Amino acid sequence: MEKRKNTYTEESIRSLDWKEHIRTRPGMYIGKLGDGSAKDDGIYVLIKEVIDNSIDEHLMGHGKQIKIKVKDHIVEIRDYGRGIPLGKVIDCVSKINTGGKYDSEAFQKSVGLNGVGLKAVNALSTRFQIMSYREGETKHAEFEKGENTSDNPVAKTDQKNGTFVRFEPDNSIFKNFNYIPEYLEDQIWNYAYLNSGLTLNYNGKKYHSENGLFDLLASKTDQESIRYPIIHFKGDDIECAVTHTNNYGEEYYSFVNGQYTTQGGTHLAAFREAFVKTIRDFFKKDYDATDIRASISGAVAIRVQEPVFESQTKTKLGSLNISPKGQTVRAFVNEFVKKELDNFLHKNSETAQAIQKRIIQSERERKEIAGIKKLANERAKKAKLHNKKLRDCRVHLNDKKGDEELKNNSMIFITEGDSASGSITKSRDVQTQAVFSLRGKPFNCFGHTKKIVYENEEFNLLQHALNIEDGLEGLRYKKIIIATDADVDGMHIRLLLLTYFLQFFPDLVKMGHVYILETPLFRVRNKKKTIYCYDDNERNAAVEEIGKNPEITRFKGLGEISPSEFKNFIGDQIRLEPIILSKKSNIQDLLTFYMGKNTPDRQEFIIDKLRVEKDLVES
Repeated sequence: MEKRKNTYTEESIRSLDWKEHIRTRPGMYIGKLGDGSAKDDGIYVLIKEVIDNSIDEHLMGHGKQIKIKVKDHIVEIRDYGRGIPLGKVIDCVSKINTGGKYDSEAFQKSVGLNGVGLKAVNALSTRFQIMSYREGETKHAEFEKGENTSDNPVAKTDQKNGTFVRFEPDNSIFKNFNYIPEYLEDQIWNYAYLNSGLTLNYNGKKYHSENGLFDLLASKTDQESIRYPIIHFKGDDIECAVTHTNNYGEEYYSFVNGQYTTQGGTHLAAFREAFVKTIRDFFKKDYDATDIRASISGAVAIRVQEPVFESQTKTKLGSLNISPKGQTVRAFVNEFVKKELDNFLHKNSETAQAIQKRIIQSERERKEIAGIKKLANERAKKAKLHNKKLRDCRVHLNDKKGDEELKNNSMIFITEGDSASGSITKSRDVQTQAVFSLRGKPFNCFGHTKKIVYENEEFNLLQHALNIEDGLEGLRYKKIIIATDADVDGMHIRLLLLTYFLQFFPDLVKMGHVYILETPLFRVRNKKKTIYCYDDNERNAAVEEIGKNPEITRFKGLGEISPSEFKNFIGDQIRLEPIILSKKSNIQDLLTFYMGKNTPDRQEFIIDKLRVEKDLVES
């Protein structure tokens, strides 16, 4: 057998320029790409990178307003800061490691310190335009996919100081993308909550907060479910807010220098630790930490110089951070929370009593289900040995270190019936996609306590598959996808599953982990072309495009779609509808309407929401 030649030579080494590197490896700069159905998809990171620069200007005392416009995939952002120095405008958006944030005197507590943000936006946009206004003069430049197409000379202007950026994400990189307004609104509200006095104008609507994290927690928490008024502390470079509710689980919002750290980090860990320790010391009782934190809703924001994050997308604060006082972040947060919370509890006995009452209630509930929980956990362990309900993905079966990026893209399909689960199982990407098969319709758990989660085998096994028994920190899948037929039974199963999540794990929905899988309702084809359609309008357009006498197939169930076809619908072209709770949503009211004793209303809702009502009702 002839030995293969060594082809690793000088010709094998290739150097990429800045824009090629970003476009070839976008995940290194903005995380996962996505189509906009997830809150942390890259198209939202692009907007964040631009706004972060405007926020940094505001923090340095320049500019009290930011205007944001998003329409037809085009984003415009105008701030009223100092404006980029005119001679460096092109360098700041097209030369890696160029920017003002390396000068810690100019940007004391900035989010972005690596000079990459605007370059990534530029390189990943079909069109990118930047204008800087300084002291009556302006500099204007335009780019296409990072390539400079227009470099205008400095000109006179009557515009106020600041920077204007317009860009359109490249749809060859962000395929079939769409901005979800609710996600953008959440993102902009967070900026408002973390920057008191700043006004953001998004598509003509103003966003402004005077009370910071107090306002944030008030907007995120059902007011009828809170057990005592929100506790709010604000100090130099740190702010906290906390309350207990009647909901299950723990819910936190954490920020560093205005960056929403969705995965927490040292500052959040310190906040949780400090809260438990202070409560124990105040009441002089060694309460279990899980009872103290059960049903808690909290928020913490800190500012540090040159923060160290665990990735470019800055979703988790690392451990090598020093607070402004020269302490570790852990010590800084612990000291502040202990002092402020202890003082507050001594001055507010009614709130202290309400906290203790909630802890005792959680302790009682935990002990009540301890026995059945133990038995349920044993059943779940035994079931895993020969359980066909969960067909896991390799990234979790192998559970190797270094697979964090794959785990961050992992998903689980929850489906019902052998044919549907069979189609998905045969079509899936075994590396990152898992399948959980339900046996018939789930139990309606509305109005039941968490005891039912352990008593009901389906719920218990699902809970263990997701690994959410002790909170979201152990969640094994980034996306939980409900995959049911587009008929009355399928809609009912969706509602039953959503009831389960909202009743016992509401933070799963609030944090954007739960989705509905959209699958095509029609296949329109002739001998030359096949088009899959998701609604009547797409079907009509496909018929017109294909021409005379096309073959039209109506899919009534997931099991009718062959595995070879299904592969298209859960791969790169997957369409997901995120479950979004609006700011005004009250979980208890939602559950009462959909799953309470109002059967006619619920039936009307189910039928009204079906995508092809006439076909399904008559079939």
